[in-house]
Amino acid sequence: MSADNPTKQANPSSAVPGLSWQQLKELTHHLMCEGKLIEAGFAGLRIACVLEDSPADQLYEMRFAFFAGAQHLFASMMTMLDPGSEPTAADMVRMSQIDAELRAFIREFELRHFPAKGAA
Repeated sequence: MSADNPTKQANPSSAVPGLSWQQLKELTHHLMCEGKLIEAGFAGLRIACVLEDSPADQLYEMRFAFFAGAQHLFASMMTMLDPGSEPTAADMVRMSQIDAELRAFIREFELRHFPAKGAA
């Protein structure tokens, strides 16, 4: 629990500072095997963003934001899809739009966080 917010409790599997890279990788694999894809994604984010030594409060807030984004996307997908068990053309357009938006985000993320390849 945080001193500034007694109800705030970090998830021990994802917000414990001081885990080694190998431990984070093992945790990611373990969580995926348990069906915790979003939790595994957050562990992967910690690896990609070099959050190895981040304080527990920062990890808690980042995890909260990460899950809020995942919840928003999932809820939006569930409400925007047309009724029925088969995807409609409109469903496919919406999914393509989500895909394009997320791909643009990943391109931006990679440009900011990964070294450029080649020489200028």
